[in-house]
Amino acid sequence: MERFWTLFKEEIGTRLWPDRATAQAEVFAFVETLYNRRRLRKQPHFGYLTPHETRQRFRNGQALAA
Repeated sequence: MERFWTLFKEEIGTRLWPDRATAQAEVFAFVETLYNRRRLRKQPHFGYLTPHETRQRFRNGQALAA
């Protein structure tokens, strides 16, 4: 979890947004596009896949690389 918050602060920063909707949209975009779809899990247990790819394989009934 600490790694998530470190990356979040690096990418999003501590800036102020003009309104709540803009802040929510930017946080959602960060989590969905960068964190879940592009970030690789660096453990061999997860097969070096992104969290999104891991969930897709699980839903499709495919085993993870181990």
